[in-house]
Amino acid sequence: MRFSRNKTSEPEINLIPFIDVLLVVLIFLMLSTTYSKITELELNLPSANTSPIRDKITALNISITADGKYFVQGVGIDTSDNETLIRRLKEASQGLLNPIVVISADARATHQSVIQALQAAQQSGLQQITFAAQTETGQKANTK
Repeated sequence: MRFSRNKTSEPEINLIPFIDVLLVVLIFLMLSTTYSKITELELNLPSANTSPIRDKITALNISITADGKYFVQGVGIDTSDNETLIRRLKEASQGLLNPIVVISADARATHQSVIQALQAAQQSGLQQITFAAQTETGQKANTK
């Protein structure tokens, strides 16, 4: 007895459904991108003849070294006493209109020394406080 095997033909890949799906996706993308221009809001803002008044932004810098020494506007403070720091901040902020306190602490500075600088700024009546950080490119950046 002779058993013969049926020769199976190679399966064919039908590309027509694949092309249909791609065309539907393409049509969807084309329709959705045209709506983005419709949703844009066009505003014509009024103009003024006066020049804008800009307050001079003044920064009051507090630097904290790794060993906990404070520098206000580049001038060192001999002791780490909180009262001395408050007095120095009040002296440095005299005559400045709404100064921004920028705290620049060394990465190895203790958390307590940064908190002490925050408390001193608050007790000396300074409201706007920000921290200076260094970006990955090495430039100095302020964070609020």
